[in-house]
Amino acid sequence: MKNIVLFVVFVLLSFSVRAENGHHLWLRNADPKPVNVVCAKTSPTLALAKQELQKEWTGESGASVSLVIKADKAIRGDGYRISKNAIQANTENGILYGVYDLLRRQQTGEVLNEEICNPSYDRRILNHWDNVDGSIERGYAGLSIFWRKGDNALTVTEADKTLWQEYARANASIGINGSVLNNVNASQLILTNNYLQRVKAIADILRPYGIKAYLSVKFSSPALIGGLKTSDPLNPEVAKWWKDKAIEIHSLVPDFGGFLVKANSEGQPGPQDFGRTHADGANMLADAVKPFGGIVMWRAFVYSASNEDRASQAYHEFMPLDGQFRDNVIIQVKNGPVDFQPREPFSPLFGAMKKTTVMPELQITQEYLGHSIHLAFLAPMWEEFLQSDTYQNGPGSTVACCTDGSIFPQKYSAIAGVANIGLDANWCGHQFAQSNWFAFGRLAWNSSLKSEQIADEWIKMTFGKSNDNKDISAIDWNLNFLAPVKQMMLESREAIVDFMMPLGLHHIFSANGHYGPGPWWAPPRMRKDWTPPYFHQADTLGIGFDRTSTGSNNLSQYQEPLRSELTNLSTCPEVYLLWFHHLPWDYKLKSGRTLWDELCIHYNGGVQKIREFQQIWDQAERYVDHDRFVDVQKRLRDQSLNALEWKDGCVLYFQKFSRKPIPFNLERPIYNLDFLIEKDTKRVGNYQ
Repeated sequence: MKNIVLFVVFVLLSFSVRAENGHHLWLRNADPKPVNVVCAKTSPTLALAKQELQKEWTGESGASVSLVIKADKAIRGDGYRISKNAIQANTENGILYGVYDLLRRQQTGEVLNEEICNPSYDRRILNHWDNVDGSIERGYAGLSIFWRKGDNALTVTEADKTLWQEYARANASIGINGSVLNNVNASQLILTNNYLQRVKAIADILRPYGIKAYLSVKFSSPALIGGLKTSDPLNPEVAKWWKDKAIEIHSLVPDFGGFLVKANSEGQPGPQDFGRTHADGANMLADAVKPFGGIVMWRAFVYSASNEDRASQAYHEFMPLDGQFRDNVIIQVKNGPVDFQPREPFSPLFGAMKKTTVMPELQITQEYLGHSIHLAFLAPMWEEFLQSDTYQNGPGSTVACCTDGSIFPQKYSAIAGVANIGLDANWCGHQFAQSNWFAFGRLAWNSSLKSEQIADEWIKMTFGKSNDNKDISAIDWNLNFLAPVKQMMLESREAIVDFMMPLGLHHIFSANGHYGPGPWWAPPRMRKDWTPPYFHQADTLGIGFDRTSTGSNNLSQYQEPLRSELTNLSTCPEVYLLWFHHLPWDYKLKSGRTLWDELCIHYNGGVQKIREFQQIWDQAERYVDHDRFVDVQKRLRDQSLNALEWKDGCVLYFQKFSRKPIPFNLERPIYNLDFLIEKDTKRVGNYQ
């Protein structure tokens, strides 16, 4: 009987934290206290601001908070002046952002003195790669929250409205003010009336939260749905069609933000199909949306099947057009020159285009970082990118400074993140993937934030102590949950780089959705720049992509003194070594070890680090509700197995070229290379 009682007590303690599915994100219901909110003006947005304070206030009971819209030159755009009991802004949206900031600081325990908080970027946008049939390209959290297929695909339900409102609230709480509602590989259907009616319904829900709706458009739409014989941007009928379409959209969505365009890239139509330039196409669209204050975000992700280094092609294609774009055209450039790799140097277009507005494009969804399986906190990667010095305007010309308007004169500034949001109950698939949505918003608002602060905020708001775990002291929670989990998050991206592609290796994935190792994958009739051997260049002499003057000369696109720093082996950061150099297997690194030994050590270290994460999370069980704890625990187990496949597959494959033994102090491979290659082939086929 005694044992039964003890077992029941153990079970009750195990489930002492109320079950959660993660749907509330970092906006979990608080235990609010009374507050008096004073605001002289009224509007839907101000009503939301007052409502949020009244629902979530955890400051001094009975306190009064004033919300004041008053012109102040020190406050820029939708920025705000914030203090313990007052928020002042130039705009209603600024008031709302200030309210969420005040509530965040209460929840995280941050000391608040009066300060002005201005956004780093004017337009802080989520790019949804959602298709009109409800699927999501590179989506790992279920189907689209905006679109679905079936007979009632375009019917707007109350459930739709509730979900969109929750989505809008989450975005506004971190300062995101724009959403591109559909995939850059756009369907022409999005511009037809039936779909635009649904766009209107979505935009009506987003508007009070300060969020503008944008659309990705297919460049050939005039011919596909407009009845025209061409989509040539210099054809007057085509230009008129787009102007009429912009008028139609604006009549439905008066605050429509503009267009996002993927053109002449990966088979998508564009102005080059008609012998025109990117500037010709972008400017034609920019003229159509300009009367309504709209912008055109024109993606620079272009590369052709040529012998030129894929990392160099966007620079060569866009630099000759610098200064030819309208002032409401923004060139959207991926953070790195290849494709959202776990680690890349910044694209050389940042800072080089001095007469054209350029915006960073980050990828929140984990296309190359383990989908919704791997725990990967991406703020350190984005911080590394934003603070990289381009030297384009002398020392201190960071990517952030080159894109936020502080160095080059520009009418707009913007930053975009490819969303990781879907219909899963927790929105993002992995509970910790929510932190990347949060981190993007925080960095878009303040590009100088440190990853440690962002992680600290997110953990406190997402897993913070509640009334359900009163037996756990604040000291206990901070020491045994907050500190180790935060360290795990901060180390997670580097651990993935280590077990996937250390020392500058890149794009050596299996073709199976960019998941799992595939350095061997090279079907005979496949384009070489779509295969891993093109990128790792492993042979008996060494490994790495030579991008110096003796190779592709991609380094010539970077400004001095960075160019010389990266060219010189003694000064090139080792994290980019094999990105820029093809080196012998016995090349000595700063550690004194050979390149081969160092590669093996990194691969092994990545595996060991994921196992450490498992231990950290297993010890967190008493601090987390059961459902979320088990969900993360299972994914970490899967990640640990994935890491082992990466280590064994890459080390054994590269060993065929190095012909050197794996250092004997490291864990031995448990997989056979033939087994991993066969497993990969069965998943993806030969793609002959």
